Amino acid sequence: MKRNLFYFLIFTFCFNKLNAQSITLDKNKVMDFFQNQQFDEAVNYLSPIVINDSTNIQALSFLAYANYMNDNIKTAEKYYLKIFSIDSNNINALNYLSVIKSFSKPEEAQQYTLRLINLQPNKALHYRNMGSFFNRKNQKDSALIFYKTAYQLAPDDYKNGTGFAEILIDTKNFINADSIINKGLIKDSLNIFYLKLKIRSAYEQKNYQNALVAGEKLIQLEDISLTALTQLSLSYYYLKMYSDCIRVCEYLDDHEIAGESIYFYEAKSLAKLKDYKKSNELYQKCIAFAISKTAENYYYNLGENYEALKEYKQAVANYDTAFYLFKNPVMLYECGRIYESNFNNIKLAQKYYAKYLSVAKPETPDEKKAYAYVKSKQKKKAK
Repeated sequence: MKRNLFYFLIFTFCFNKLNAQSITLDKNKVMDFFQNQQFDEAVNYLSPIVINDSTNIQALSFLAYANYMNDNIKTAEKYYLKIFSIDSNNINALNYLSVIKSFSKPEEAQQYTLRLINLQPNKALHYRNMGSFFNRKNQKDSALIFYKTAYQLAPDDYKNGTGFAEILIDTKNFINADSIINKGLIKDSLNIFYLKLKIRSAYEQKNYQNALVAGEKLIQLEDISLTALTQLSLSYYYLKMYSDCIRVCEYLDDHEIAGESIYFYEAKSLAKLKDYKKSNELYQKCIAFAISKTAENYYYNLGENYEALKEYKQAVANYDTAFYLFKNPVMLYECGRIYESNFNNIKLAQKYYAKYLSVAKPETPDEKKAYAYVKSKQKKKAK
């Protein structure tokens, strides 16, 4: 009996020792997982350790990070909150909770960031993040205070400089904004963020000449910032430098980000240079941008309603407009059908049918049926 008890105690001791060894956190192993982007493996390795020791802050921190990097944000948040409940001054947990909550629950994120400011009062990042929270709520005065502090703590960090300068521009404090922007560009003349702010500040002050150098640098850097380069193209236009305005517009068009306003000012510039034909082509593009594609359905439905009311001229007018704006061949068929069936005007109907056949690409069964009908009518006419 005593011998059996002795063996049982030995077995229990060995088992517990092995079990304890098996759940010991191996930091090097975790680092290898992270270095190799093996976040699933890290989660699988760390989970039993945390289950065994739910107050192990380092294991919790690793597990939270692995889930965060694996886009399991809710799970990561759970573990960071667990760390926070154990140690409310844990910098790592506070940082990630501030980021995770920044959009879903910004008020909570601000509280975490405020705690970080109290714990690390000389770290510019926390003030910049707090400034960002206030800026998103359009509380410019509060945002300005925090961005200013961030800039004073770390003026060489362009994120602090551009954040502070942007708020100054928002509040129309152009003198101080330009001072910060110019200092930033002296240190790094190719900083895209400072260049964009240089253009914006100049444009909003109507100092269009001051926008040109910064704008041309953006083009040299092959940047495609739509707002900044739109402001550059308009600066050239207002300075009556129409060829340069066109060049910038074409640059945006080549990068497939030109919109209605770009085509509009390019068209105006071409007209100033008396290239009216090309200007009109661009105005047509502007019209296409200005009118919603869904308007085609509205015109078509208007046409159907007017047909039901036996107001056939109005029906044709709406089908005609729909084709003019959106080039849907079916609209030509509808016009021809009304002239044939309701006005008995075969000549005009044939004219619409002929144009319809020249551009039609029937896809649906109804379209194919209409196409076959018109085709047969044209064959009979030819005989």
